[in-house]
Amino acid sequence: MNLFEIYSARLHAALSALAERGALPAGLNLARVVVEPTKDPAHGDLATNAAMVLAKDAGTNPRALATLLVEELSKDPEITKAEIAGPGFINLTLQPAVFTAVLKAAIEAGLDYGRGTPKPEPKVNVEYVSANPTGPMHVGHGRGAVFGDALASLLAFAGHDVTREYYINDAGAQVDVLARSAFLRYREALGEDIGAIPEGLYPGDYLISVGKTLAEQYGPALRDKAEWDWLPLVRQAAIDGMMAMIREDLAALGVVHEIFFSERSLQGRDGNTNAVHQTIEDLRARDLVYEGRLPPPKGQKDEDWEDREQTLFRATKFGDDVDRPLLKSDGSYTYFANDIAYHRSKFVRGFPEMIDVWGADHGGYVKRMQAAVKAVTGGQGSLDVKLCQLVRLLRNGEQVRMSKRSGDFVTLREVIDEVGRDAVRFMMIFRKNDATLDFDLAKVVEQSKDNPVFYVQYAHARCHSIFRQAREVFPDLDVRPAALAEADLAILTDEAEVGIVKTIAAYPRIIEGAAAAHEPHRVAFFVHELASAFHSLWNKGKDSPQLRFVNQTDRKSTLARLAFVHAVRSVLASGLAVAGVAAPEEMR
Repeated sequence: MNLFEIYSARLHAALSALAERGALPAGLNLARVVVEPTKDPAHGDLATNAAMVLAKDAGTNPRALATLLVEELSKDPEITKAEIAGPGFINLTLQPAVFTAVLKAAIEAGLDYGRGTPKPEPKVNVEYVSANPTGPMHVGHGRGAVFGDALASLLAFAGHDVTREYYINDAGAQVDVLARSAFLRYREALGEDIGAIPEGLYPGDYLISVGKTLAEQYGPALRDKAEWDWLPLVRQAAIDGMMAMIREDLAALGVVHEIFFSERSLQGRDGNTNAVHQTIEDLRARDLVYEGRLPPPKGQKDEDWEDREQTLFRATKFGDDVDRPLLKSDGSYTYFANDIAYHRSKFVRGFPEMIDVWGADHGGYVKRMQAAVKAVTGGQGSLDVKLCQLVRLLRNGEQVRMSKRSGDFVTLREVIDEVGRDAVRFMMIFRKNDATLDFDLAKVVEQSKDNPVFYVQYAHARCHSIFRQAREVFPDLDVRPAALAEADLAILTDEAEVGIVKTIAAYPRIIEGAAAAHEPHRVAFFVHELASAFHSLWNKGKDSPQLRFVNQTDRKSTLARLAFVHAVRSVLASGLAVAGVAAPEEMR
């Protein structure tokens, strides 16, 4: 039950009624009309901007139109008051029975409360993490992993058909460096003293296991071969080893992708079609690729710029600042060319809506990639790029820099092992993705209200403790959802109780809005707000016995408040599930 959807429909009906009477012109565009919570609860329950955004097209002024709307909306028996605020906003106050009905709907729906209706089209592809397979993931990767995974869960809960995808960057020069690094570890596994790892190779101990695997598989056979003979074998073994490690790290975080897509598969290798060449030729056939010259980038001296004729994509035709090269001077493909082919493959595989989660250092790449998606999909596809800012890892306020495992950064797995999956996941989305995040290893394990993940999980556990207490006092009380929904919910009249019910009423709108904006942090904020209100009500019951959830002398009020607690518990569990965080029944 989405209260805002219901009253939006009633507002539209009121506008239609006015149009039928000739008080308004027919066919007004209602796209900008919204029904939302009032900013101040003292002003009512709902607010609408209808008169403000429709007045001009209606040929009148906002207050005159608002007067007509207030008169029409006041006919609704569930609206106790409709009044004009400021230049023409309309505030609505609803009958208490409306919120009683919302609470009953939340009790009956349980974990499905707030779930959106199925939207089979368009299918959505969320690509996230996509870390180079050259070593273990660091905390920055973890933020992108959690954000992407929570976003995919949010979209699925809102009703969308979502696929989670990981792009394996296994075709660039970095994987050859990885192979040479692994070959050193292979020689080490054979008993050779390799000394210090040379500059430019990966020094981390994580490649030792790859070297041992190669030694077990090939013995000394690779040692005396020329590099062009051993490189393909070692490269694939190293990529496989790194991806196995990355999958394990992601699994520890509760992240599972449905598709792992190989960059190499785009380039005509291993029997695959050369999708990059095919993409370039398709664009060329539409006069979107040409041979030309580019001016030097701003700030670069002419003498430092190689002025040559290049194969260029007409990116400026689709909103980019300059046209972009597709081939390097040696004739190999640019990263951009590979990425165009990759996103074209997403569209061909049935994903017109694409969401990419990237690190903040890729911000300059967004506009050209969006231009490319417009081009290769003929304007039928869309790409939203979500940038995740840096994570500063702290311990009691002091920055943490070094890792035993990687040598120069703290790995994601080390953080998960120290503080747990739930703390990592919740805190990674308890701040908007484009804001820098301070992650304090000491603070996120504190059992205090200053630790958001503990505070929310504790509220959920507290709900369960109330039911355990009720079973002790009233062993025969039927607390199944169907029985709870029949409780006399109208007796919940305390201001704090009503406030929480109104918060619960907002949950479907929060899900809908967060999914539309691709902002899962909104859900984390919401459950924290709900948990805070619930803890406050618990504390209020200490001083006001009539507000206690279990009243030994009053089965009726106990049942009503258990129904209320059940709704709170369900919404908390639902929001935590979107975040990928456990909803514990007890906190130890």
